Amino acid sequence: MSLPTEFENRLQLPLVVAPMFLASGTQLVTECCKAGVVGTFPALNQRSSEGFEEWLEEIKAELDRVEEESGQKPAPYGVNLIVHKSNPRLAADLALCVKHEVPLVITSLGADSSVVDTIHSYGGLVFHDVVNARHAKKAAAAGVDGLIAVAAGAGGHAGTWSPFALVNEIRQFFDKTVLLAGCMSTGRDIAAARMMGADLAYMGTRFLNTQECMVQEEYKQQITEASAGDIVYTPAISGVNANFIRQSIEAAGLDINNLEAPKTIDFGLELDEASSDEKTSKPKAWKDIWSAGQGVGSIDERPTTAELVSQLQAQYNGVKSCLLPG
Repeated sequence: MSLPTEFENRLQLPLVVAPMFLASGTQLVTECCKAGVVGTFPALNQRSSEGFEEWLEEIKAELDRVEEESGQKPAPYGVNLIVHKSNPRLAADLALCVKHEVPLVITSLGADSSVVDTIHSYGGLVFHDVVNARHAKKAAAAGVDGLIAVAAGAGGHAGTWSPFALVNEIRQFFDKTVLLAGCMSTGRDIAAARMMGADLAYMGTRFLNTQECMVQEEYKQQITEASAGDIVYTPAISGVNANFIRQSIEAAGLDINNLEAPKTIDFGLELDEASSDEKTSKPKAWKDIWSAGQGVGSIDERPTTAELVSQLQAQYNGVKSCLLPG
């Protein structure tokens, strides 16, 4: 495995739990880290940079407490930053990552070497989301420490490439950490990702139905009821191709056969609207229309995060000796 030294002897599973907009909060993050997997959250899950800093302080305090009581370091945590010109909070949130020395920063929608250098200045790691080899090469040139291969069927802003093609092409030019995202819901899937050449699995949708996840009850119910055939891949909801649950699109009053993509993309406006409590007649991406990956078909329970990680670990350990060397 090509893992950063910061991860060594701190993971119970080779797993990063993906940052999910309006879903990942401090409780989910800290429970992941305590269970031995990397917990992450989007900075924009807090409506202000001041709130974002409060979350950083809360997470660090809880993980420091756990380390002091147990004598063992929990798994690292990470923050997702949207590196796009329409995100007005990027500079302020990046400065807070430096101030609090966030161990891992996951960048999306833009590979910027200056952002990478800033995180590296205090010893932090940078992983970057990519959906094809062209984007992966740009991110590698920017100096990132890891590439997240977001394959077909992943939740959120997914790609269309087969995981086999995507991981294999990335491995031709990138010898650092590779993560695989897309449709993984079991410990067996994590082992399969390792077998394919990824160092870490990247799992989001499976953690939407944990008890610590912030999403509303109706969202969790749709996750339980949906199957892979209910996941719709479209740019019409958020401006960028992403996977959403058909039932939530229809419940928002949209005609699934006549969806039109917006002419412009403004992530700052979109994410601000989604985070707002203001009532509007227009359904909001992420808040009213819910994202999930094609792995929903295997989700039928609502465990705690600790219970889920334990389940995944048992499944992984049950097959890794057969699939993985050593």
